[in-house]
Amino acid sequence: MRRLYFAAVSLLLLHCSPQDRQILWQSGQGGYHTYRIPALLVTGAGTVLAFCEGRKHHSHDTGDIDLLMKRSQDNGKTWSPAQIIWDDGTNTCGNPCPILDRTTGVIWLLLTWNDGRDREPEIINGKSRDTRRVFLTSSQDDGATWALPQEITEEVKPAHWTWYATGPGAGIQLERGPAAGRLIAPCDHIEKESKAYYSHVIYSDDHGATWQLGGRTPQPFVNECQAAELEDGRLMLNMRNYDRSHRLRQIAFSSDAGRTWHDQQFQSELIEPICQASLRRYRWTRNGEKGILLFSNPASDSSRTNMTLRASNDDGKTWPVFYRLHAGPSAYSDLAVLADGRIACLYEAGAKSPYETISCSCFAADQWLNRFAKK
Repeated sequence: MRRLYFAAVSLLLLHCSPQDRQILWQSGQGGYHTYRIPALLVTGAGTVLAFCEGRKHHSHDTGDIDLLMKRSQDNGKTWSPAQIIWDDGTNTCGNPCPILDRTTGVIWLLLTWNDGRDREPEIINGKSRDTRRVFLTSSQDDGATWALPQEITEEVKPAHWTWYATGPGAGIQLERGPAAGRLIAPCDHIEKESKAYYSHVIYSDDHGATWQLGGRTPQPFVNECQAAELEDGRLMLNMRNYDRSHRLRQIAFSSDAGRTWHDQQFQSELIEPICQASLRRYRWTRNGEKGILLFSNPASDSSRTNMTLRASNDDGKTWPVFYRLHAGPSAYSDLAVLADGRIACLYEAGAKSPYETISCSCFAADQWLNRFAKK
């Protein structure tokens, strides 16, 4: 029944086409075999920052990987040449998770590193030369320049964790409640003895000066995740799901600003083929209009295809509005709200493979979101 419903909704989406779609990175060009793992952030000045991994010799998750960025100062119409933020020789530098501190204007960027000779199974099994390490860099000039990455592994990674990833995709700064101002980076890890996958967060209460480990999910079989602040003061974590009996996203909630998580469950409307996704707040409840959350992923329960944007006006309980961005192969994505009010989605897509390009689609949201009834 779910498949039939989604197929019917998709017929409507065929009439929708994203505006201003641009290919920012084309695999095989610019000195890199493959570009992957997009992250998107709008700075306090309205500059749009697009991040990705430049994989030098192949498409694998480890090896010689650099962290790249492009900037747009006109709401995504034009983009700067690619800038290398971190190149550590033949080692792996990636998993971008940018966060804007709205108070200071500083942009924080969480990253992970590993020895480029190590492969993921070796790291997971504790047989690697080194392990996954966590790093942090920042920009105080709207993303034009970046500080030398500094390691924070000891602060945020327990010794019995092996694999570790920040993001990928942007983190958030809390806007409400007693923890307002807290910077939160969604992360995931694998625990050594059980080999179990979990999602967790790390956070900073001093504008990025120090970071500490928040809570992990109560149940395993989840990893790459995104966080959103809800109207009732809770946080919601939306997670990639490895329980193959349910091809659905999992969610969990926090009532203490990310220190602990509870009520882990499947989200029945958010089908997935086991892949990363993006979650972002478009607006809070205001002036008689309900607040809106946005979500993007390859909306299929069988393959990485059908990149779709969804909207919820009940804090993620239901997702009644859909917008198809790319019907063909597609994978990772990240969402942002531009300074002019439009929605931007940076996503992996192609004709034969999801990893042919990283593209950015920017489009007006008013007509689409106005399908929601007024509060």
